[in-house]
Amino acid sequence: MSLLTTKRRNSLPSSDFAGPDRSYPVENKSHARNALARVSQFGSPSLKAEVDAKVHREYPSIGEGSMISKRKRK
Repeated sequence: MSLLTTKRRNSLPSSDFAGPDRSYPVENKSHARNALARVSQFGSPSLKAEVDAKVHREYPSIGEGSMISKRKRK
């Protein structure tokens, strides 16, 4: 994963974050994968769905097999 410095993080637009209050940056595939991993460990079910949806919209190939994809199959 690429290093995201404070200066770089603060310069990102809010649309590059998947969670509330500019949490879970997803400005590239590496950070998007990390966001999914972190939210699966620590997020509430609603936050997991929010982050998963954003990652899937931005990077459909990463979202495959995630919570949203599994729900659509049911």
